[in-house]
Amino acid sequence: MRLTDFCLKMPIKLLILDVLKPHEPGIIDMARTISGLKGISGCNLAVVEIDRKVENVKITIEGTDINFEDIREIIEKAGATIHSIDEVAAGAKTVREIRTPQDTQQGGGPKFLR
Repeated sequence: MRLTDFCLKMPIKLLILDVLKPHEPGIIDMARTISGLKGISGCNLAVVEIDRKVENVKITIEGTDINFEDIREIIEKAGATIHSIDEVAAGAKTVREIRTPQDTQQGGGPKFLR
């Protein structure tokens, strides 16, 4: 069995994307379209940066079984591009990231080691 064979069986519960999109369609229309998909509980689109012709948007999606291909299709039909998948959670439950000393100190680990 390959790793991908097993992974395809686990539902995606959380997906955070960095997307570059034209100004139209707007984020309200995109949010309504994405949140209407099967398996989606809700989504949040936040404009991070605006340029003359495009805007950088952070898309956060939560659900019981997120279909990444459906999300990608909506984004591409809107003339947008996925720059990166910044976070994904899959499985029976969503595991939230926990802050550690390495997260709070930049470039040197925990303060007591410096």
